[in-house]
Amino acid sequence: MFNKILIANRGEIALRVLRACRELGIQTVAVHSTADSEAMHVKLADESVCIGPPASRESYLNIHQIVAACEITGADAIHPGYGFLSENAKFAEILEAHNIAFIGPRAEHIRIMGDKIEAKRTALRLGIPVVPGSEGGVTDPDEAKKIAADIGYPVIIKAAAGGGGRGMKVAKSESELKTAFQTARSEAGAAFGDDAVYIEKYLAKPRHIEVQVVGDGQGNAIHLGERDCSLQRRHQKVWEEANSPALNSDAREKIGAICSNAVSEMGYGGAGTVEFLYENGEFYFIEMNTRLQVEHPVTEAITGIDLVHEQIRVASGGGLSVKQSEIEFQGHAIECRINAENARTFVPSPGTITHFHTPGGLGVRVDSGVYSGYRIPPYYDSLIGKLIVHGRNRVECLMRLRRALDEFVVDGIDTTLPLFRDLVSDKDIADGKYDIHWLENYLADD
Repeated sequence: MFNKILIANRGEIALRVLRACRELGIQTVAVHSTADSEAMHVKLADESVCIGPPASRESYLNIHQIVAACEITGADAIHPGYGFLSENAKFAEILEAHNIAFIGPRAEHIRIMGDKIEAKRTALRLGIPVVPGSEGGVTDPDEAKKIAADIGYPVIIKAAAGGGGRGMKVAKSESELKTAFQTARSEAGAAFGDDAVYIEKYLAKPRHIEVQVVGDGQGNAIHLGERDCSLQRRHQKVWEEANSPALNSDAREKIGAICSNAVSEMGYGGAGTVEFLYENGEFYFIEMNTRLQVEHPVTEAITGIDLVHEQIRVASGGGLSVKQSEIEFQGHAIECRINAENARTFVPSPGTITHFHTPGGLGVRVDSGVYSGYRIPPYYDSLIGKLIVHGRNRVECLMRLRRALDEFVVDGIDTTLPLFRDLVSDKDIADGKYDIHWLENYLADD
């Protein structure tokens, strides 16, 4: 096991990793920008190092400064959290060259799954179902037209080098294809420095379902069920559930086995998430995230397995703590991402939190790095916390979530709490009848 882990992140995920390290008896090092000097994880870590000014590229994305912080403090491993450098293959390689363990998969797996085209090829080879579409990157408009005609309209054009909705355009007919194709390439080049795009069949009303996997890097792997992340705004997840209201146990076990077998064949080490669109009983691979997900707590709630513990065990050579046959899914869990944004306009709301009170009680968990008097800086993602609720079934979970949302108080800034108080009482949500377009349609009608 490691002696000291440097946490190369900030906010709630930095605090989440710190807590796991404490439980394992591992010392922690917090790194922070000058804007985060009063952050909770900085106050609670055994040591802290300032790595630069507020801008991410000069602090949390500054590999040189982070490696230097490891050397100064004697940290023998780095946990990257999510975002920032968590899926940066070069970072993983640099750490290996400095004899610092990267708590994540090998650089080759990060690189393969970071390229959407190569990821799709790999998924096909490993027996994972994929969306019909181009076999590789497309640069010629005439070739794009032929591919679109073969798979049938509507089609979606996506950036090969990234996600988050950038470089992504839908063409409903041949007359729309040329403009959508050119716009997607332009956006992809501007956002990711790579204008390669690929074309896929556009699914009209799919759900977004992802499967949590963990491998030991030696050919052993497990799956921990699925999460339903269909409630999204601008391709950003807002509300996540485990398990999905749309799947039965047979479908869950089938897709889980496909994913764990694929991860095993890859020799993948660490936590990962295989993401799908799901429509009419069929799964279609989107991508694989080679890191911990924001929504990992709902999986922990229904399995009782600490995913950060597993990451650390695997990275230190300890292997997996459980076998697939030992995993049991119990109850239902829902996570709401609480952002420092206006609940209607979604305009960011940095500023000082004058009062912060979190809900409690059976089955209620809040992952947050803020506190009363803390000032939300304007430089980073607006996520300030996650409310995770667990119940014996989905009905109980929704009732508990409603109660917990009523107890949650954040004063001094705008948050998205009012949105969730509305959603939890909506009939479609109660019935589990929603797809990836539902939330945007709901907001448009508001």
